[in-house]
Amino acid sequence: MQKFDEMYTQLPYEFFSDGAQIRDHYKIYDRWLARQPGDTMAKRREEAELIFRRVGITFAVYGEKDEEGVGNERLIPFDLIPRIIPAQEWASMERGLVQRVTALNRFIHDVYHDQEIIRAGVVPREQIEGNAQFRSEMMGIKVPNNIYSHISGIDIVRAPNAKGEGEYYVLEDNLRVPSGVSYMLENRKMMMRLFPALFSAHRVAPVAHYPDLLLETLRSCSPATTAEPTVVLLTPGMHNSAYYEHAFLAQQMGIELVEGQDLFVKDDFVYMRTTRGPKRVDVISRRLDDDFLDPRVFRANSTLGCPGLMDVYRAGNVTICNAVGTGIADDKSIYPYVPKMIEFYLGEKPILNNVPTYMCRNQDDLAYTLANLKDLVVKEVHGAGGYGMLVGPAATKAEIEDFRKVLLANPSGYISQPTLSLSSCPTFVESGIAPRHIDLRPFVLSGKRVQIVPGGLTRVALKEGSLVVNSSQGGGTKDTWVLESDAESDAAEATQTQSQSQSQSQSQSKKS
Repeated sequence: MQKFDEMYTQLPYEFFSDGAQIRDHYKIYDRWLARQPGDTMAKRREEAELIFRRVGITFAVYGEKDEEGVGNERLIPFDLIPRIIPAQEWASMERGLVQRVTALNRFIHDVYHDQEIIRAGVVPREQIEGNAQFRSEMMGIKVPNNIYSHISGIDIVRAPNAKGEGEYYVLEDNLRVPSGVSYMLENRKMMMRLFPALFSAHRVAPVAHYPDLLLETLRSCSPATTAEPTVVLLTPGMHNSAYYEHAFLAQQMGIELVEGQDLFVKDDFVYMRTTRGPKRVDVISRRLDDDFLDPRVFRANSTLGCPGLMDVYRAGNVTICNAVGTGIADDKSIYPYVPKMIEFYLGEKPILNNVPTYMCRNQDDLAYTLANLKDLVVKEVHGAGGYGMLVGPAATKAEIEDFRKVLLANPSGYISQPTLSLSSCPTFVESGIAPRHIDLRPFVLSGKRVQIVPGGLTRVALKEGSLVVNSSQGGGTKDTWVLESDAESDAAEATQTQSQSQSQSQSQSKKS
């Protein structure tokens, strides 16, 4: 099988340096790949698909149904070529993630309490109180450790900066019910099963302990009313697109997976129904949106939540993770203010930069956006999953003109950003190995301390030239390897040590 550098060199910042030299942390993998028979990767991919299908690692596609009206489920395509991040790069990214999530939690607490950032004029009041994700019901409610986003999924991309050098940028913050961590864990298990020799040649930081860290985080946020908290995971049910992940995480943590009908409220506490009778619940890791949590407070016709849950929450007798109202900080209209939040709350410069963003509610930004639609990415402020957006360079003239009308009808509902030249990563596709654009979603856990497992979920746009990595839009996933040290240096050190040992053995043999 050919090596990467014999196939192409248009892989900015991931595999190749500016001088078209393969980067050090990929050299071992490159040499390994060159030694593989031509059909190795195809056979391994077939094996991976078979195992994933047996295990049931699927996601549902909303709006797609078979002939019998049942929702379709798909395997998320899994790519066999890992995305590798050297230790030094990860250390810097990790510091930036801790800084950013810390500031975001400070911001959410401030919004629902003193609102100092509004009084200081850093964030306009109308951007908070007029936001669809603002929950006035949360005003003044105390939450354990002042933590609102216990599980944060921060989407990061790599693109050239003003100097033309590769730099990590935060594309968006997912603070409500971020998903995808099960694929991170399953991808690693699959890679270790298919290619065990590769892990012997690389010092890859582990991720398997994530469920333990997650449970530790959830338990640390329990109300002070109990020493041995009971934690449950609340799911909308088996028809949810991420139900596999809900069941997987509950099983991995050893906690109950419950639906709203399994819970009830009595005397300002929440209980779950069990075969042995009611059992009090202290922490709810919820995987449904605010609107469905309590029909007495939010959407009255919701059958997914638990009536009276917000009363227990206000009384401080249950912790909901992530907290109600957390969405105020991951709305795309708030995203442009995050660098200012970091400076305001922490007195620090951001380690991870935002992508330059134009807020279409501002007249000048709207005018610029309308004049440059063919070159920009325009996103709905409440949109997700790659929907409700325009990718200008990939759109037809008709699509651009149709979107122009939508934008003019509701400019405050959109932001725009330059189309970044996202870094690519070699990906095993039908035609062989080819470059495809990627992003990264690390998962940040915030309890009494902030913890991150090294890496995250690398998503890959499998369609040639596409910048949309979402699984619902045809994207796939890769295993993400964070090296605990420089792999090439380790290999050289091992070779040198082995050589020295052989020399010493030969010398001792001559003496004897």
